[in-house]
Amino acid sequence: MGDVLWTPPADVRERSRIGGYLRWLREHRGLDFADYDALWQWSVTDLDAFWRSIWDHFAVVAYTPPTATLGDAAMPGARWFPGATLNYAENVLRMPGRADDDPVVVAHSQTRPPVTLTAAELREQVRRVAAGLRRLGVVAGDRVAAYAPNVPETYVLLLATSSLGAVFSSCAPEFGTRSVVDRWQQIAPKVLVAVDGYRYGDKPVDRRAEVAAIRAALPSLTHTVHVPYLYPTGSADVPQDGLSWAELAATDEPLTFTPVPFDHPLYVLYSSGTTGLPKPIVHGHGGILLEHLKMLALHHDLGPADRFFWFTTTGWMMWNFLASGPAVGATIVLFDGNPGHPDLGALWRLAEETGTTYFGTSAPFLLACRKAGLVPRDVADLSALRGVGSTGAPLPAEGFTWVYDTVGTDLQLQSLSGGTDVCTGFVGGVPLLPVHAGEITCRALGAKVEARSADGTPVLGELGELVITAPMPSMPVGFWNDQDGSRYAEAYFDVYPGVWRHGDWITINERGGCVITGRSDATLNRGGVRLGTAEFYSVVEGLDEVVDSVVVHLEDDEGGAGELLLFVVLAEGLELDDALRKKIARELRTALSPRHIPDEIHQVRAVPRTLSSKKLEVPVKKILTGTPIESAAAQGALANPESLTAFATFAQTRPTP
Repeated sequence: MGDVLWTPPADVRERSRIGGYLRWLREHRGLDFADYDALWQWSVTDLDAFWRSIWDHFAVVAYTPPTATLGDAAMPGARWFPGATLNYAENVLRMPGRADDDPVVVAHSQTRPPVTLTAAELREQVRRVAAGLRRLGVVAGDRVAAYAPNVPETYVLLLATSSLGAVFSSCAPEFGTRSVVDRWQQIAPKVLVAVDGYRYGDKPVDRRAEVAAIRAALPSLTHTVHVPYLYPTGSADVPQDGLSWAELAATDEPLTFTPVPFDHPLYVLYSSGTTGLPKPIVHGHGGILLEHLKMLALHHDLGPADRFFWFTTTGWMMWNFLASGPAVGATIVLFDGNPGHPDLGALWRLAEETGTTYFGTSAPFLLACRKAGLVPRDVADLSALRGVGSTGAPLPAEGFTWVYDTVGTDLQLQSLSGGTDVCTGFVGGVPLLPVHAGEITCRALGAKVEARSADGTPVLGELGELVITAPMPSMPVGFWNDQDGSRYAEAYFDVYPGVWRHGDWITINERGGCVITGRSDATLNRGGVRLGTAEFYSVVEGLDEVVDSVVVHLEDDEGGAGELLLFVVLAEGLELDDALRKKIARELRTALSPRHIPDEIHQVRAVPRTLSSKKLEVPVKKILTGTPIESAAAQGALANPESLTAFATFAQTRPTP
């Protein structure tokens, strides 16, 4: 870990957007920073000056100016830009640097032919859909829900909803009825916009029955709008009491924007909901706008010359992050379908076809490509690519090396981590700093990220609890229907009063680089030494025989070492035998330490994962210690709920130690 794989060009300050920002600070604020660390230190100590500079540098369109930058810095409860009124959609649709006939949305799908929207066409569609929503009685504060994939209609709906000051919420159509209802019953939407189905690879998936069940479970709905997607000629399939998308967009009224306060709800995102009802996380117009302007322009270096892609569904916060691309002038590339169909080269070929300059994906996807022996530059012309983003799980050093060996040597790989809770990455990359193998490059501007030891003191160069010790504008406005703020406070501030505890283990080194080693609630504690799960998976899943794995530590109530149990999914046709067990143990001992050798290794058919592909270590641990499946995990939040059964059977049949 730590090998330098990419170095910024000598003229990076002349060529990058963060270089332009540094020049602006010198000219307009009289501030000069020698390097990124000095800039970061200023950004997290003088919050007022930093965030006001973002507001001014990007010329945020507002109706009334703020009376202050940070009215109250307490966490929870920080008050940003009091008095300001603005509208997120207006700032996105400004699309700086773009002409009316420039393409700004490029959408590919396995369900229908590609769709391209120019800047003028995007504004026109938002204008008509906003007018249609207004006709349905939608006003500021009402909720509009989308059961729809990553297609232009969903994006237009987000902007149209927010233009009215109404509140948007989306669930991807692969979510089952229970999972959707658990989310939307909490926010009581007024309008539902839903597709009839979709195609995943070559498999059609009809969703009309699910839409009917969702409607029946949401008495708050006054209107349902049907998007013909799987059955594009099926206008006859629109229920009598519903509208078609074309009918919604038939109203002809001027495009207007409702001015709302800085912290007015923009959209509701949800926690994974694996161990209870998903938390309805409310994000505000101003906080999201400022955070995304900062990240997309200054960290990802995106602007009018870029085509920005991130593989995501509408059920993951990366879709909301991607949606802000036009606010910095970038064209966004949308994709709906199976990323592995007909093979793992599909998204790389999409990058060539769309002229993608920034390719965002998940660490598991990059590692799957590596494991399959794929060489992306051999299957697609990736010469336009200058950035690759990775999130969703820690990317190990071998993942970094694979990108530079097989995708391109001149691009910047940015591994980032953050969350639904802040709808951004608070550690990531920046054009000013080199890329080191296995390392997240830096803490993001304005994100005062620290590592804390067990006694709460900050640590450097050693594993600690990831905390944020100063407020960020994109921290949630709150949770929906959490009037006294108690659920919100409990979620992030119950361990360290006044300090945001995120729930990850992080090591921050002397140069500011970060390594995240897994969830702190899934920690493995062997003989008093805390071990992150990410290290296990990097080694175990690096073996050709292993497709997937999950590791849990069962503590000993008597104070002993407890048991470390590893479960592996093997390549097709393979069975776990003593030779493979010994090989896994040997690899873990060599690559990590003797403490990492599991007490037992077992084969399972599948590892339980959330709908956004995160492993469910904590529910597995609960099941192994006797908790019934239905109490350990909300099965509607799982991509493969049937996978839990094997762990319940294992718990019932294994001898008590």
